[in-house]
Amino acid sequence: MQLTKILTKKLTSFWLLSLAAVAFVFLLSAVMSFIQLTYSFQQQKVTELETMLVAHHKQHGNSQFATWLPPLLSAYNAVDFTLTHDKQVIYQLHKDNPILPKSSLTLYQRQLGHGLSLSLTLPAPFALYHLGWSEVIILLIGFIAIGLFVRFGHRWYSRELDGIEQLAQRSKLILEGNLTQAAQVPTNGKPRLINRALTKLLTDLDDAHKERGRLDQFIRKDTFLDKQTQIGNGIFFQNRLDALSHNQKMIAHGVLMLIEFDDVDLVEDKLGESDLTAMLTLTTEAITAVLAQYEDSIFARRSYQQLVIVVPQLSLAEADQLAQRVLKACLALPFYGIGNPENFLHLGSAFFKAGDLQVQLIDEAEMALRAAQLQQVNNWFMYDKGAVDEEIAKGSVRWRSFLENALVSKRFFTLQQAVVDSDNSILHYEVFSRARDHQGKDVRATLFIPMANKCGLMPQIERQILEQVLFTLMPKNDATYCINLSLDTLVSRAFVRWLQSTLLEHRPLAARLIFEVSEDIIVKHQKNLALVKSLDMLRKMGAKLAVDHVGQHVVGTHYIQEFHFDLVKLHRSIVRQVHQRSENQLFIRSLIGGLYRAEVKVIAEGVESFEEWQTLKILGVSAAQGEYLAQITEA
Repeated sequence: MQLTKILTKKLTSFWLLSLAAVAFVFLLSAVMSFIQLTYSFQQQKVTELETMLVAHHKQHGNSQFATWLPPLLSAYNAVDFTLTHDKQVIYQLHKDNPILPKSSLTLYQRQLGHGLSLSLTLPAPFALYHLGWSEVIILLIGFIAIGLFVRFGHRWYSRELDGIEQLAQRSKLILEGNLTQAAQVPTNGKPRLINRALTKLLTDLDDAHKERGRLDQFIRKDTFLDKQTQIGNGIFFQNRLDALSHNQKMIAHGVLMLIEFDDVDLVEDKLGESDLTAMLTLTTEAITAVLAQYEDSIFARRSYQQLVIVVPQLSLAEADQLAQRVLKACLALPFYGIGNPENFLHLGSAFFKAGDLQVQLIDEAEMALRAAQLQQVNNWFMYDKGAVDEEIAKGSVRWRSFLENALVSKRFFTLQQAVVDSDNSILHYEVFSRARDHQGKDVRATLFIPMANKCGLMPQIERQILEQVLFTLMPKNDATYCINLSLDTLVSRAFVRWLQSTLLEHRPLAARLIFEVSEDIIVKHQKNLALVKSLDMLRKMGAKLAVDHVGQHVVGTHYIQEFHFDLVKLHRSIVRQVHQRSENQLFIRSLIGGLYRAEVKVIAEGVESFEEWQTLKILGVSAAQGEYLAQITEA
């Protein structure tokens, strides 16, 4: 752009210089023509005088010259005149005080014949010419007209070149990948044909990106959604359940519910497929409304007549309440035309805690479902082993008291996990948070984060974690750190003002920070102005933006480029056993293909085996993190 402006100024200056040169040549030619014309006119008068002198000599001889020559020579403005015949002076006129200096006089010496010779000194023909008022006015009008024309031409020329500047600006934005800004540049650039072509190409490219996002979402839907109910299918459920377990052991507590409709095939024969689909749609909508307050809940169709719900971070009492609400919401629907409305829907629940086997959990839920069916009435049954952790049993009041004391005592601390590239080189570290209770025991983030969100304490907790990263970890090395921020934190005015002032004060540290946001937050709140402004502020400060849990939900991926994310982190449900799951590989290929030409790195989390890492690298994943890679970096 700077080079284009310089060239534009040079071109404008060259035009003005060329115009001035043409005007100068024109004026010089006019002056030379005027001088030449006056000289020719003076020579013509001298020639006429010579003719008159010869004619007079032939007729009267050498006499009577004094009678008519003085007034004629006065009309000629003669300074000096000498006429001789055979070298004898016949008539002579001389003015002692000439009007003009000798340097501006013209001498004519001629041999007239018949022994006559002439010597005449006249002033330069243009020296005696003086401009009158009318001529001065005409010249002024001419110069003003020229000045106006030059000004008009300069403004027109500059305006035309400004159009080229706009084209250059749009071209630069396109080359830098800022397609949205390029589309927003005023569309009056010239040549207009090129400008219209750029606008059309940008529009087509935007449509292509949206179409790519729709295609990617279609692939995800076709792979992970049930076509009849538009909720997760069996593959989706297994992926999400695997993400909640490690080595087939659950990593958190919660509840798993199985909902089964009896004799669905008979109902379909009686009502038809369309009515059955409508009934299932009403049921899934009612259950989805009940689960809306549980952010990490999993809802899928496990089989033809069975739905499954998994809600982590739920206490036993809350699980009982949820089961009652789900059953009540389903039974409130108009199940007309079914065989036995009083014994049609059953729900079996199994409460699990960290360390429980995944296979055992599903078996327990199946047993609970059979127990509910044995009652031969629409009912639910909870399989309870009676083992509930003390942390799970804590009430909201106790959790709030614990978190507030931990904040005051600064008992939150950080853990780090390396993110490595395909060459096993460390790119950055992801920061995880932990808390310590009064007995010095560590409290997992999976336990206190849901409670902190309920209590509204996440901005204070994440500020304390970020302070440790900025002022404790970063001064020790040159590494880059990735920090996860919640929705409450990003929309908190106090937190955003503190973070902005801190990054302004420690500007070099901003380039070594990556702020991570969940995909679920971006998709659900992408029109939240406070969230958009916070992310834009972080990016302008020099920090990078990352979106995690990509693939956890079936949504489009157009938001990645709209929010200018630098990193995309695959959810562990997509990564788990990816070498054995072609549908997960298809999703990763589709995602990476949609981000082609975008400067976005795709990172996988939760890599636990060599086979997973090798498959991810073949698919084009840039980097990864997990226990397997942690062992490599430690070694």
